[in-house]
Amino acid sequence: MPRGLSCLASPEVRAGRYETPSASELHRLMWTKKGSSNHLDEVYPRIYIGDMYAAKDKRTLQCHHISHVLNAAHGKFNVNTGPSFYRDTSITYHGVEAFDMPSFDLSPFFYPAANFMKNALSSPTGKVFVHCAMGLSRSSTLVLAYLMIHEHMTLAGAIKAVSANRNISPNEGFLEQLRNLDKKLNCY
Repeated sequence: MPRGLSCLASPEVRAGRYETPSASELHRLMWTKKGSSNHLDEVYPRIYIGDMYAAKDKRTLQCHHISHVLNAAHGKFNVNTGPSFYRDTSITYHGVEAFDMPSFDLSPFFYPAANFMKNALSSPTGKVFVHCAMGLSRSSTLVLAYLMIHEHMTLAGAIKAVSANRNISPNEGFLEQLRNLDKKLNCY
């Protein structure tokens, strides 16, 4: 994406007044919202975040007309679903084998996951469900990265949008990786 386009994100960015908030300011944004903690919540039009229980409930996914699943906890030692788990549905699957540890570098997955989500939403009926084990850290981090990359939101704007509908809590390492992405995308 051309750098100039990301500066269309907000008036603060265009005016050169935007600065990536500190981790403590971002935590405050997340903690002051009244989001929910259901197994599955719509956090942005046609984007859902949830937990492993919703991921394994194919009937619920079908009732919500989910067309794509992004598993941010893919793998044998995480939430072991995959394309074969959804083979009896029309769901398209993408897995990211990530661990919810501050030392885990999730940033190499930001663009591939964001592009998977963008592709899912390119269809007028596409709906994407992003999950990890609890639906708090890994999944929310990838949704926030999508909103920053493809919806041209600042990190603060993305957190406000998502946390209005769901309680989220990216771990400290993921939050720092998102702060770095925010700095890169917002022209400074």
